[in-house]
Amino acid sequence: MRYLIKFSYDGTKFHGFQRQNDVKNVQGTLERVLSDVIDNEIVIKGCGRTDAGVHANTQCAHFDTDKKITKEDISIINRLLNDEIVIKKWQIVKDDFHARHDVKWKKYVYKVNNGTYDKLKEGYYYQIKYHLNMSEMKRTIKLFKGTHDFRNFVSGPRLDYTTTIYKTNIKKKGDIILFEFVGIGFYRYMVRHLVGALIDVGRGKAKYYDVERMLENPLVAKNLSVVPAEGLYLMDIKY
Repeated sequence: MRYLIKFSYDGTKFHGFQRQNDVKNVQGTLERVLSDVIDNEIVIKGCGRTDAGVHANTQCAHFDTDKKITKEDISIINRLLNDEIVIKKWQIVKDDFHARHDVKWKKYVYKVNNGTYDKLKEGYYYQIKYHLNMSEMKRTIKLFKGTHDFRNFVSGPRLDYTTTIYKTNIKKKGDIILFEFVGIGFYRYMVRHLVGALIDVGRGKAKYYDVERMLENPLVAKNLSVVPAEGLYLMDIKY
């Protein structure tokens, strides 16, 4: 049987999602606990990777096992995971289902505390006190919607930098600013590049037209900011 699990995790506790030797990671931790409780060697296939410090409200993965997984099994698994990872939903899916290939869209949110530094928000919000021009950021974020070559907003080489963002939004409540992106796929550090560019625009370090040119002509490069991982959340995934 093939199972789909949906789970959340606190990114401050892990060195990213992908299985790695000698460092604590989400994939390796989940596989170890699942294998112990189900009494079967479990290898999970995630819908994508998150980097060290990135949080997930909803991450997804599939795995195969001959054992039926019960509610009691999930309770034991969650207890052993010590609330650092929490499995929220699980279900049997078709044998050809794939957690990464079958994704229709992912939603990321980046959280900024634009007020007084708060120790309790450390590791969970990007905390800055610069004055930010909200109207210019809201104007600029609309540029990212649609299908574009995002090579100026991605870290590391790729064969193809083209992807589609379906929806963008910025919300502000008090001192908290939320940058929202919904798209078919996001490349390495891409959301962090996009938010960094928007904050540069908000601070007046870059202009709307700088971002527009970088999207229209990938050979036009400008050294814009990349925000840290701590404010980034994988919020939802749609199949």
